Amino acid sequence: MATERKDTGLSGGRIVDPAADRGESTVDLSLRPKRFGEFIGQAGIVANLKTYIAAAKGRGEPLDHVLLSGPPGLGKTTLAHIIANEMGVGIRTTSGPAIERKGDIAAILTALEPGDVLFIDEIHRLTRVVEELLYSAMEDFALDIILGQGPSAKSIRLTLPRFTLVGATTRTGLLTSPLRDRFGVPLRLEYYGTEELKEVIRRSSAALSIPVDDAGSGEIARRSRGTPRVANRLLRRVRDFAEVTGDGTITREIADHALLRMEVDREGLDVMDRKILRVLLEKFGGGPVGVETISASVSEERDTIEDVYEPFLIQRGFLKRTPRGRVATPAAWKHLGIAVPKSSAQDSLFGET
Repeated sequence: MATERKDTGLSGGRIVDPAADRGESTVDLSLRPKRFGEFIGQAGIVANLKTYIAAAKGRGEPLDHVLLSGPPGLGKTTLAHIIANEMGVGIRTTSGPAIERKGDIAAILTALEPGDVLFIDEIHRLTRVVEELLYSAMEDFALDIILGQGPSAKSIRLTLPRFTLVGATTRTGLLTSPLRDRFGVPLRLEYYGTEELKEVIRRSSAALSIPVDDAGSGEIARRSRGTPRVANRLLRRVRDFAEVTGDGTITREIADHALLRMEVDREGLDVMDRKILRVLLEKFGGGPVGVETISASVSEERDTIEDVYEPFLIQRGFLKRTPRGRVATPAAWKHLGIAVPKSSAQDSLFGET
């Protein structure tokens, strides 16, 4: 990415980036819940999934296809593995960008065992030809293959074992209607509350043998952007400060000191979050301003702003989307300590447009 950021030791350059980092995969696997009883948060989704799975097992059928949507880092991959474990079947994992040709998806589908779960991350990035091949696989559990070319071409139909497709996406709007409609269980994951994240941190600290008191876990939870993956990452980095500058126990004071050193402020905003808000406030008077203009001003891609930065800023009440563009809220001016300009633009700054 083209933005100027301090190196935090992560491939993405942001300590609060909710996307997974390759270097964390081993640790994440050790912390990943295996059953619903270990999974924290998303109570409504978990309760419904338990019902659907119990009903499917009672009928002796595979679970209907499941679509998991929501911001990154909330547990979509974890839930896919839990579904497979609770159903007592195997799971095959892949991602939309990794499936480039019809032959790729055909090889995966024909290797499945009856009842298996096929998990496709970033399913919105499937190519059109692969997606169309999935239609008959999901609906009829069959695969139509064309052999040869021209007048001598033949179509054969391969029967597939009944399986469950679990798709994960951060951008439901990019899914085509025919694909989206074939998922019988659409579920959207929401950001976690502070108390839920405290429970995540307590579970992770116990698994990693990291001493943390209640106030310390609360401070990390409050600044984890409502995302378990971020909470676990911050926990590990705050531990480093606790071991070097303290007695090894994470307290509120240690957590606050460490997070400020990592430039995560007391609202959970990092350097780029504040840069976006500052550009919006200082260069454009608080808005409204188009996302393309913001993208050019902070040297960040539009998709990254819409998928990574904006959801959290909107959730925390610092930004809102309007038909005319992005508008900073009074909370953004207050948080950055910038005086609201006295002008006739006040109505467009804070009112609905």
